[in-house]
Amino acid sequence: MFSINSNERLAPYTSFRIGGPASFLIEADSEDVLKVAVEYAHHKILPIFVLGEGSNVLISDEGFKGLVIQVNIRGVEFPEPNLLVAGAGEHWDDVVAMAVAKNLSGIENLSYIPGSVGATPVQNIGAYGTEIKEVIEWVEAFDPKTMSVRRLTNAECRFGYRNSLFKSGDGKHLIVVRVAFRLKENGAPNISYKDLALYFSGKHNPTITEVRQAVIDIRKKKLPDIKEVGTAGSFFKNPIISRDAYTALLKKYPDMPSFPTNDGKKKIPLAWILDKVCNLNGYREGNVGLYKTQPLALVNFGNGTANEIKNLAEKISNQVKEKTGIEIEWEVVAVN
Repeated sequence: MFSINSNERLAPYTSFRIGGPASFLIEADSEDVLKVAVEYAHHKILPIFVLGEGSNVLISDEGFKGLVIQVNIRGVEFPEPNLLVAGAGEHWDDVVAMAVAKNLSGIENLSYIPGSVGATPVQNIGAYGTEIKEVIEWVEAFDPKTMSVRRLTNAECRFGYRNSLFKSGDGKHLIVVRVAFRLKENGAPNISYKDLALYFSGKHNPTITEVRQAVIDIRKKKLPDIKEVGTAGSFFKNPIISRDAYTALLKKYPDMPSFPTNDGKKKIPLAWILDKVCNLNGYREGNVGLYKTQPLALVNFGNGTANEIKNLAEKISNQVKEKTGIEIEWEVVAVN
């Protein structure tokens, strides 16, 4: 059984705690309900927006004139010793905890990231030197065009930096229902990322349990608690620029850090630019602002609106462009 809610305010469904009403909202806890929901949208000629835990979206103050489907398909299983398969509606950090408890490594660096399993391939989530594309074996997605479930290989998902097939034109309509992660038993943890290397300075061979706890400790110190503050976490992507552009910027900002990419470019920590170049750390405009210990996180202090967040994001983008020449992109998905 399921119900169709009309004129449902979406703010409570998002970690930003912002968003107007959806014309209709259905919670789909199975593939059968998902199919019925899509059929309902087709019958009513309604656009569809798929919502997980709402931790990476900014929904407009006007809401969404269509059908919002909240995917809540659950279940976790281990069909093979090192293969973890989870439903799209599972809470991501719970799945990480299960893997670590079984001594399966590969996702411990992605601990404490809010959101559901279904969002992980869409965003190709990453943190502390790890991206989810490194461990995804396959993704099962419901195709509203064929009304059937497809299984896509890792290569077919076309993963990029905070990007995937599921965010592009020919794959944007696909609805993730299940994800399989190929993990390693007794695998060596990755502590090469600066924050983790510093955390474990002087300690050799930490366990994946210790790495998970380290990531949680670091994130808690840097990022706002979504239970207390409205936020979608990192609002912008870290920019990737050419080596020549980076060399030119070093003349103006000699301390600017960078990380090499596989194609010879440079990834710049945007938080450093916002703090050291734009002096925006902790900046606030009315009900919204930048978090005091992580300027990449835009926050709603209680009564913020989507328009206030958008105006602040535009102001930040303009300052970064003016001072560095870099055009930054949203990581958060805008829903209108």
